[in-house]
Amino acid sequence: MKSTIFFLSLLFLVSACGGGTESQKSSDGQSQQSIVGDDNHQSDIPASERITLDEKGVGPIQHIELAAIDDEMVNRGMKLFETNCSACHKIDKRFIGPSPKGIMSRRSPEWIMNMILEPQLMVEQDRCAKDLLIEFNGAAMANQNMTEQQARDILEYFRTLN
Repeated sequence: MKSTIFFLSLLFLVSACGGGTESQKSSDGQSQQSIVGDDNHQSDIPASERITLDEKGVGPIQHIELAAIDDEMVNRGMKLFETNCSACHKIDKRFIGPSPKGIMSRRSPEWIMNMILEPQLMVEQDRCAKDLLIEFNGAAMANQNMTEQQARDILEYFRTLN
């Protein structure tokens, strides 16, 4: 019952905020969707490939300074990713969710951490997160209840996935 209510609420949220979707086939034959109707927003580029480096998302992280890659953080982040994220995200391919490989060239560090820390809030209020939800067939990212330090460790791991 809870999952039915959640799904219907999510469906309402997506339809109310986005207006609608258009389906089209990409060059690899997969169905792609783009949002239509939000301030005349329409994108032919899938959200997983879109570059939004100037957007920070919605959540507690507003600014991050990145220095040299910290190997200890990378190791912790890799373990956290394998334990908490790899059921839906694969490094080298699309799966239930997008691949994190190359994410640092498409999203700001703040956006990534906010998505890890507040996935539901992001889907409710962030345009790119809404588009990702649609692109990945309504598979919402689970809130893993990460701490800011854990999210930062995962971000550091992502920095090595280019």
